[in-house]
Amino acid sequence: MLTRSNQKNLIILYEDNHLIIVNKRAGDIVQGDKTGDTPLSEIVKKYIKIKYDKPGEVYLGTVHRLDRPTSGIVIFSKTSKALSRLNSMLSERKIKKVYWAIVKNRPIKDIGSIISWLKKNSKNNKSYNYSKQITGSKEAILEYKLLKKLDNYYLLEVNLKTGRHHQIRAQLSSINSIIKGDLKYGAKRSNKDGSICLHSREVHFIHPVTKKNIKLIADTPNSSIWNSCH
Repeated sequence: MLTRSNQKNLIILYEDNHLIIVNKRAGDIVQGDKTGDTPLSEIVKKYIKIKYDKPGEVYLGTVHRLDRPTSGIVIFSKTSKALSRLNSMLSERKIKKVYWAIVKNRPIKDIGSIISWLKKNSKNNKSYNYSKQITGSKEAILEYKLLKKLDNYYLLEVNLKTGRHHQIRAQLSSINSIIKGDLKYGAKRSNKDGSICLHSREVHFIHPVTKKNIKLIADTPNSSIWNSCH
């Protein structure tokens, strides 16, 4: 059975016969890993099984991942047809994803783009940033703009053009705009809850089956630093 706490903490932004889109809490893992912690995908499966009284195994496709310490929008598919179409849309950059990031240092330009090459090191689960292509690296592109100056930090809006491992974290760190709480990419201290201040805020795409225009906005975590962004 789905526990009461899991039901309570599952924030569903959109659901139909083909898709279910949720607002992930920081700390939740999207898919199972070596920690053995219950992943968000299993919580969503159990929710579907109970809500629709489905016998047997529930199908759920994971369209994309979100880093464990990150919060915000995660898209799942309820059918293999929707999953294959969404995967194609991702590779063709037809799914627009907008993030909010709280960073320690103001970028030199208030509006800009970062184009670099990232290479993932699986041993330490970290991506390294390079100014030119090297063996095993992938091109990474994002655009950002300054939204607000906070007391000791800055709120950036980030528009992802590619979807690389730890892309926003690594690329913002490369311009010394390190995300609050992100020890792995240069923050001096962690957030008390182990999160980093990176939130998948908006998603825009054409529904792969119904062709409806989908535009969703996910509330930021309920904390003093995030609340000061509004």
